[in-house]
Amino acid sequence: MTTIFSTVAILKSTALGLGAAALGLALSVGGAAAQEVTLKLHQFLPAQAPVPAGVLVPWMEAIEKESDGRIKFEHYPAMQLGGKPGELYDQVVDGVADVVWTLPGYTPGRFPRSEVFELPFMIKDAEGASRAFWKLGEEHMFDTDFKDVKIIGLWTHGPGLIHSVKPITTVADLKGVKLRAPTRVTNMMATSLGATPVGMPVPAVPEALSKGVIDATILPWEVTASIKSSELVKNHTEFPGAPLYTATFILAMNKDVYEGLPADLKAVIDANSGIDFSAEAGRVSQAADGGARQLAVNLGNNIIELTPEQIAEWKTAAQPTIDTWVKEMSAKGIDGQALLDEARAAIAAPGN
Repeated sequence: MTTIFSTVAILKSTALGLGAAALGLALSVGGAAAQEVTLKLHQFLPAQAPVPAGVLVPWMEAIEKESDGRIKFEHYPAMQLGGKPGELYDQVVDGVADVVWTLPGYTPGRFPRSEVFELPFMIKDAEGASRAFWKLGEEHMFDTDFKDVKIIGLWTHGPGLIHSVKPITTVADLKGVKLRAPTRVTNMMATSLGATPVGMPVPAVPEALSKGVIDATILPWEVTASIKSSELVKNHTEFPGAPLYTATFILAMNKDVYEGLPADLKAVIDANSGIDFSAEAGRVSQAADGGARQLAVNLGNNIIELTPEQIAEWKTAAQPTIDTWVKEMSAKGIDGQALLDEARAAIAAPGN
């Protein structure tokens, strides 16, 4: 009997040992698997549009390569994960997506400090404006406007202009025109200029133009090719040397997902984030303007290039937008004038 109990004890001990070894192996494998991650990137434009194709896809490819394939991406363009463009920021905060590319301006008033770059006649070019945006982001926005996410990049598009059914040269030509604008600030500007503002995201523009819901839209050239708006309207009003406006963009990551990465994979993300990445994204965005503009030229469209004297009239008409924004910021406890001055100085800095 003693021998039987001894044998049972030995077998039980052996089984426990093998179980512990198996558990240890499973944890080891699980630990290795935890070092690999697949990230869902969600954004609002078609995959072939300039920023998805020229910025987002190369960014994902660089990270996959530099992580030796331990970080992989699933790209969901054109809102394929569901929802509306204005919901993208909440999707990355809530974990519906791991990374999103979106406009802060799609959620009016939620990101007040970033609006400074959307004010009329602020930028010279997208690359310099994007560098300035990152600098002010680090200084004023990462711990306030964007505190709930990990910011990868901040940038703007190139010169914004007017695309319209009827020619627009003077401010008076905008009176009563139903003008689509992308953000709260650009809608304020449309009002200052005498237009009837209609807010909507880019994907809604073609249908709105074709159905007469809007008579005109403000867009950078680069977007017009992907939505084929130059086939719908034949007049384009440019502001050479003094772009009418720009919109801001963010590439943001779920903060918990980022913090959950091992240090070496965080380092890969960090190496592909920041001011240089932001500036390059802005440069790529504006570089796509030329080809899209040429498509309009090839269609025989009317491209109106305003003179400095004509632009001066537009600047005067748009000034109330700037004044109103500064007052609004003060009401929120933000020194709007100081932020405006700082943004202008950063845009004008050498190298920008």
